[in-house]
Amino acid sequence: MTEISQQQLDEIYAFAVQLGKDAGQMLMDAARRRMQGNGATTSVDYVEKENSVDLVTKTDNDVEAFIHNAVSKKYPDHKFIGEETYSAGASRDYLVDAAPTWIVDPLDGTVNFTHLFPMFCVSIAFAIDGVPVIGVINAPFLHQTFSSCRGKGAWLNETQRLPLIQNPVPALPANAPSGCTFACEWGKDRRDTPEGNMVRKIDSFMNMAAERKGRGGKGGMVHGVRSLGSATMDLAYTAMGSIDIWWEGGCWEWDVAAGIAILEEAGGLITTANPPADFETADIPPVKLGSRLYLAIRPAGDTPDETARQSQGRVVREVWKRVQELSYSRPGA
Repeated sequence: MTEISQQQLDEIYAFAVQLGKDAGQMLMDAARRRMQGNGATTSVDYVEKENSVDLVTKTDNDVEAFIHNAVSKKYPDHKFIGEETYSAGASRDYLVDAAPTWIVDPLDGTVNFTHLFPMFCVSIAFAIDGVPVIGVINAPFLHQTFSSCRGKGAWLNETQRLPLIQNPVPALPANAPSGCTFACEWGKDRRDTPEGNMVRKIDSFMNMAAERKGRGGKGGMVHGVRSLGSATMDLAYTAMGSIDIWWEGGCWEWDVAAGIAILEEAGGLITTANPPADFETADIPPVKLGSRLYLAIRPAGDTPDETARQSQGRVVREVWKRVQELSYSRPGA
C-alpha cells in the first residue's frame, strides 16, 4: 500500500483543482480564438487516430503538455499517464499500478470541441494503489468544475455538494429503468457487422428505450436517452444526479478515472457493463479501471423498503437484463 497522509492528499487535491481550472482556461481560450478569429483561426485542424471519429487537435497536445509539465515539476516522483502521450506509443497495455499516478485526458469530447458543442472538458485524476482518489473535471464552456477528494465529498464549482438534490437524495424509481434518464455513447467502433460493438449497442439502446411490452419483454421505457459525446461528462452528470444510468464500453482509463472518483464520492455505484452469467444472483463486482466496460448508477436515497445500495444493485440488474455483451479488450487490465 502506498502511504500518503490526509494532509498530503488535501494538498494534491488543491493543486489538481487549480490545474483543472488553468487547463480549462486553455481550452476556452482556444475555443474563443476560433469564435473571434480573423479568418485564420475559425476552423480547427485535427488528426485522425484510429478512424474518422477518433481525433486529436493541437489543443489536446498543448493542454496535456501543460499538465504534464506542472505535475512533473510539483511531484517529480509521481507517475503520469495522459491520453495523447499514451496514444502516440505502440503499446496498449494497462499502465496503472500501485504507484501514485496522475491519469489525464486533456480534452475529452474532442469531436464536440471541433464543432463547438459545449460538452467538452479536461479530466484529471490522481490514483493510489490503482484506485482514483481525486477527480477534477472542468467543462469551461459550461462554467462547471466537478471535483472530489476521498472522504471529503464531491462538489460542483467547489460550493454545491453532489448530488444536486439533497436532504433527502431522491430514491431510484421502483420500476427502473422506467422513469430513468439513460446515457450512452455510439463510440469509436463503427464496424457495421452483426457482432460488432456498434450493432450490439444499438440493440441495447432500443431495449432500454422501447415500451415495456416491446422487444420481447425487454423494453425499459426510460424517460429519455442522452448522448453527450463525452464519457467524462456522462459520469459527471451521473454524479450530479441528472443522469440515472450510464452504460458504456470502449473507454480508456483517462476517460473515466476522474469521473469514477467523483461519482463514488457522491454516493454513486459503478460496475461492469457486461452482465455476468449469473447476474440475477451474483454479487455486483467493483469497477475495474482498465476494463473498458462500465455501468454507473447515480447516487440514491434510502426508502423504507430498500437502502440506497440495494436500489442501485436492483437497477444494475435491470440494465443487465436488457443489454448485450460488448467486446472490448485491454492487455494487462
